[in-house]
Amino acid sequence: MARIKIELPEKFIFQTEIPIRITDLNYGGHLGNDAVLSICQEARVRFLHNLGYSESDVEGVGIIMIDSAIQYKSEGFYGDELIIEVAVNDFTVIGCDIVYRLTNKKSNKEVAIAKTGIVFFNYDKRKTAPVPLQFKEKIERLN
Repeated sequence: MARIKIELPEKFIFQTEIPIRITDLNYGGHLGNDAVLSICQEARVRFLHNLGYSESDVEGVGIIMIDSAIQYKSEGFYGDELIIEVAVNDFTVIGCDIVYRLTNKKSNKEVAIAKTGIVFFNYDKRKTAPVPLQFKEKIERLN
């Protein structure tokens, strides 16, 4: 079976720290696969907030996650502080990819890398919308 391969960008444009909570653990006592996506969402919300946006309002339109991929690199445990780095790439007419690198702050070991594909969505019209030019320009300036 072919494995997912996420290519990391040369530069990450945002970083935040998030601790692993007790509710993020699975029956094996380590960070659960479902929690990684939840941690990525929290990092994405913080990233957008840093740019003056929210998931429901990026220059007047919202975003919808259309796909996701995660590569697990090492275990994470309760109380570990994760550094989550965020990058944006692969713009299309209606969307882009957001890439995340989760690293254990203490050991500096990669815990996971992930990618979420997003499209911009006009909730009033119930249809996709073009990538807002101001958003794309902000990202290009940060890169």
